[in-house]
Amino acid sequence: MPELTDLHATAMGEFDRRVRAVGTADWALATPCADWDVHDLVNHLVTEQLWVPHLLSGGRVEDLADELAGDNLGEAPAATWAVASREARLAWLSPGALERTVHLSLGDTPGQEYLWQMTFDLTVHAWDLARAVGADEELDAALVAALREWAGDRPLGPGPMFGAPAPVAADAGPQDRLLALTGRTP
Repeated sequence: MPELTDLHATAMGEFDRRVRAVGTADWALATPCADWDVHDLVNHLVTEQLWVPHLLSGGRVEDLADELAGDNLGEAPAATWAVASREARLAWLSPGALERTVHLSLGDTPGQEYLWQMTFDLTVHAWDLARAVGADEELDAALVAALREWAGDRPLGPGPMFGAPAPVAADAGPQDRLLALTGRTP
């Protein structure tokens, strides 16, 4: 299996490719995420990336909660994504990032687990964004396989992050099975 930091780079690339496919008139399109349009989805991922340098440097959620609440995309959403994702990536590549304890809203979490969660979220939302704007929905096969192994059969929803797992056909491929864990029906 590829290294986790390499999987993260692949997931970032998957989401980045879909952000670059968003046209001017696409920002209000619905996504598979209930109550989110394309703007909201990209804002969610930008905000997640903005948290990374702060959290990996020992900061706490409550330190930036007010500052990062709301719309963080500004007038140039794709450019905002590019800067936020670059800064997050650099933080992940800093020495010892995976060994740190990160202070998340759900409690203290090992850096490696946080990176798995971020990689998973980037990947699933890359598919959401592709579906919304009519871009290529096929995700990197090695990335999907690694995330499927990481997720296992544990329930990811229903909850605040994902819906209840969706049923899949017996012959469903790895990508469809991964997405179904989050309540998505490809």
